[in-house]
Amino acid sequence: MSENSLSEKHLPEGRAPDCGGGDNGGPETAEAIADLLRPAILRLNRDLRREIRSAAGLSPFQTLILATIELEPGIGVNELAARERIRPPSMSAHVKALEQAGFVERVAGAHADRRRVGLRITPEGERVRDEVKRVRTEWLAGRIDLLSREERKSILRAIDPLIKLSEPPGP
Repeated sequence: MSENSLSEKHLPEGRAPDCGGGDNGGPETAEAIADLLRPAILRLNRDLRREIRSAAGLSPFQTLILATIELEPGIGVNELAARERIRPPSMSAHVKALEQAGFVERVAGAHADRRRVGLRITPEGERVRDEVKRVRTEWLAGRIDLLSREERKSILRAIDPLIKLSEPPGP
């Protein structure tokens, strides 16, 4: 086992890393890779969420709501609630907090049904969003700076497959 490979340290005793695509039930299986990848992603996600709160005073969920409203100006509270799989009254409370902070505003007639009220991000919300992105990027860049050149190359090679994992499966 090489000194630099943390994933090798987490393999069952006597198992060597093998991503050759064989069918021997080794660590190249989807389940074995998922078992190694999941805790790493969860730890990174947890640490990034901590950075958000310290940067903007927003909860991770509020940051997610802000990003969704930015990507879909005019989205309604009910649609936002359905998308995030929470009850509309709960979403309404989150939106109200963002609205009171001056990060989002309600706009009438944002869709074909002019009676419907939608949401959009405010200039202050854009500023906070930019700050969150900056803080997250700086934190992650600082962690990446601690890696060796080869480890950085490995992460760079993994970006496209990780993005693919985050997308809905195709037909």
